[in-house]
Amino acid sequence: MSTMSGQRVAPVWRRRLALAGAIAALVVLPLIPGALATGSVVDLVRIPVESIVVLLVLTLIPWRMLRLAVATAFAVFVAVAVLLASIDRGYEAALGIHFVPLDWLQLGDAYGVVASAIGPGPASAVFTAAVAVIVAVGIAAGWGALRVDAALRRRGDGGRSALATVTVAWIVMAAVAPPLRIQDPVAAAASAASVGSAVSRTVSALETRARVARDVVEDPFATLPAADLLTSLQGKDVLFVFVESYGRVALEGDRISEGVNDVLRRGDETLGAHGYATRSAWLTSPTYGGVSWLAHSTLQTGVWVDSQAVYDLVVRTDRLTLSAAFGRAGWRTVSDVPSNRHPWDVGTSFYHYDTLLDATNVDYRGPSFGYARVPDQYTLKHFADRVLAASDRPVMAELDLVSSHTPWAPLPELVPWGEVGDGSIYDDQPARSQQASEVWKDPRTVQRYYGRSVEYTLGSMLSFLENVDDPNLVVVMLGDHQPAAIVSGDGATRDVPISVIAKDPAVLDAITDWNWTPGLRPSDASPVWRMDAFRDRFFAAYGSAG
Repeated sequence: MSTMSGQRVAPVWRRRLALAGAIAALVVLPLIPGALATGSVVDLVRIPVESIVVLLVLTLIPWRMLRLAVATAFAVFVAVAVLLASIDRGYEAALGIHFVPLDWLQLGDAYGVVASAIGPGPASAVFTAAVAVIVAVGIAAGWGALRVDAALRRRGDGGRSALATVTVAWIVMAAVAPPLRIQDPVAAAASAASVGSAVSRTVSALETRARVARDVVEDPFATLPAADLLTSLQGKDVLFVFVESYGRVALEGDRISEGVNDVLRRGDETLGAHGYATRSAWLTSPTYGGVSWLAHSTLQTGVWVDSQAVYDLVVRTDRLTLSAAFGRAGWRTVSDVPSNRHPWDVGTSFYHYDTLLDATNVDYRGPSFGYARVPDQYTLKHFADRVLAASDRPVMAELDLVSSHTPWAPLPELVPWGEVGDGSIYDDQPARSQQASEVWKDPRTVQRYYGRSVEYTLGSMLSFLENVDDPNLVVVMLGDHQPAAIVSGDGATRDVPISVIAKDPAVLDAITDWNWTPGLRPSDASPVWRMDAFRDRFFAAYGSAG
């Protein structure tokens, strides 16, 4: 008898436990996007309106298959909301911006950065686990809706009364909380807000694209004859050198700036001894923490390119870039991007470079240093020997120095300029440098290694300037963006240093009215321009009268 009684009781407890789990799923899962947005678990203690609505709808549907379809749609909605909120949280942490679904192609680049930091295997495992969690959330939400609906139906009028009571309570709290200025513990629509925000950002991005399309057309320099372009730089080798993640924090941040500023002070002394003069200021980058090509295109075009959607639009136009202008005026134009491993059609179709250098064609035979396949010193030595020294006409180039790219480990070390060779000298260096998996266990270590990476890149640039005998060399060296919040901190500016370096006094005389600060380090009093202002001011200063 007791056995039979046990057999009758066990299913009841299982049903009750399942029902409790279903209620918990309906209460908690739709609230996850809100908790991700605020970073507070308190936001998981509410009653989500999405769950009330789906239960009300289910109670009105007599057909089982239609109820299943509604629950499936609810499951997909919650899963998509959690997915969007998770991505948005990652974007805010890494880039300081909100995720716009139009920029979904950037997710592949984000995966590449993670893979370079922790390795392809662990990165794949993290990605697979994240997908599994999102799918599980959706399935649990849909199952919870069907399970609670079934329980309410079994209770008949009592179930309908319970649902009506919860609905009225939600409406009352939603109405009372705002006037009383209290934190509403009942009313919440986190999943709806997550999806709604993504839709709103998409609409805003489309409006921005329409505005940018108009701005692109309004270009006073587009129709200038080649003879009127960059006249005071004729005969000069002009290099635009982007230093990856070289932001204001590198010069002002704790545990970072002391070493970087020492390199800049020594650099001023060394450059002065070699006949160079320098002027520096700040530019405000359109991006933060990553997506460097937005900064590159902003500087080149004079258009504020602050999203992938805008970038995709701009590079399909005929907007005059710095590289195209130099090409029209007679320079040999070169792009040197050692992080690239794949064809870059935009380099020729939009930027109109004569030569594209990347990881596949610079004859590097040394080891990889995380994301930075090719050490910066090798990039500069190869460029000096194979491009500058070998060119029969002045060179304009954009060089992207990437040894200071996240994850900032392992790091190469400077070697004597004449011993760089084919890069095999670096073979033993990774063993002497801490790996990214160790560095990223502690934010303070991350910050320290970030500073070291900037020191290395700046040291590579100074090594280049010391050893290249070119009296006509002009270098514009700048950062592309601030590093991620783990280094820059919350609420950091988007300012990056920029310096103009040259031996010919006329080059710096042409920008006297810019009021930039002498030396490699801009001061607090140095001008701060938006990055999109640079192109037009550069054209005006060096002879392109628009």
